[in-house]
Amino acid sequence: MNRTLAQTLLHVALLAGVVLTLTPMLWMLSASFMSLGEASVFPPRFLPEHPTLEHYARLFTQLHIGRYFFNSAITSVLVTVIALLVNSMAGYAFAKLRFPGRDRFFRALLAAMVVPAQVTMLPLFLMMKNLGFVNSYVGILIPGLASVFGIFLIRQFTMSIPDSLIEAARIDGASEIRIYRELILPLLRPILVTLGLFTFISTWNDFLWPLIIMKDDSMYTLPVALANLSGEHEQDAELMMAGSVITILPVMLIFLLFQKEYVRGIMIGGVKE
Repeated sequence: MNRTLAQTLLHVALLAGVVLTLTPMLWMLSASFMSLGEASVFPPRFLPEHPTLEHYARLFTQLHIGRYFFNSAITSVLVTVIALLVNSMAGYAFAKLRFPGRDRFFRALLAAMVVPAQVTMLPLFLMMKNLGFVNSYVGILIPGLASVFGIFLIRQFTMSIPDSLIEAARIDGASEIRIYRELILPLLRPILVTLGLFTFISTWNDFLWPLIIMKDDSMYTLPVALANLSGEHEQDAELMMAGSVITILPVMLIFLLFQKEYVRGIMIGGVKE
């Protein structure tokens, strides 16, 4: 009886958490279809009285949000693809290759994880300025092409691959590049999916760095463009909700599509030496 009561209370608590989490998002979606001023009435309405698509049409025809959507999409995809390649190579090297100072260098990388990202923004911006990458897509891409977290995640997963498997490939005459390409990469698929999702979502949602590095409005990503839109149309709540839906919908769909692989990769990535 006590066990049944405990399970019931647990399910009630989980259901309450789901309701609290989803209610604001569902209201945001509903408000994006409301007519002008309808989202600001009190008491608030949960469903639109006269549903309309005028806010979405305005975003694409007058405010050119399609351009910002393209900027976010192209930068997020490029960062994700290149980061997976760089992080997987580095993680494999730290896990299975022997070179002087390997462990010391890895510990130094782990120590860098405790440094807040905001602290590195100024030196990073100065480096981009000296390289001539300010107000360019390259300036957005470079900081995300490798991460300590990604290297750590790949390295921990690769540690679970038997050394005998790699040694057998070397005895058969396979080069290190071939071993990485044909043996390691297929085995890394679960963790690569997890890291790819994490990288794509964090790049898509990144606000501070694109705001710092970009000067041209036409090169803004969606989060920056939405913030500017909020400043210019702060009284138009319905328009803001439509912009928010467009911003978060792609990452939500991608996460829902790959959520099983994401969770599986996280669980497997916890393998310890």
